[in-house]
Amino acid sequence: MSARRTKFYLDKRNGKLMGVCSGIADYTGVDVLLVRIGVVLLTIFAMGPIGPLAYLVIGWAATNKPREFNDDPEEAKFWQGVRAKPSASVRDVRSRFRDIDRRLADVEIYVTSHNRRLADEIDSLR
Repeated sequence: MSARRTKFYLDKRNGKLMGVCSGIADYTGVDVLLVRIGVVLLTIFAMGPIGPLAYLVIGWAATNKPREFNDDPEEAKFWQGVRAKPSASVRDVRSRFRDIDRRLADVEIYVTSHNRRLADEIDSLR
């Protein structure tokens, strides 16, 4: 069974302690420094001793990010968008395919048209 890209994973390669904050940053697309500052501020001002306990439980319970997810930044951004708004990402993929299909149709029309110069170039390549 392959790993799901929409699941939360610990990111120990980019993490400092257990990879929880870097996993949250990877999952949401927020800068990891902002997530770390937010966790510290929440622990100090809102959660108290529950904060470090919750951090340890998440670090213990969550799974590590699979090695096959070493994506390029564009692909990582795409999957963050899928997790945030699945319907918008489906719409985006459809739009991309529609654009690719339109460009492919333009190329096909150009290649199959009665362009004598193009036909001569193709024949010279054979």
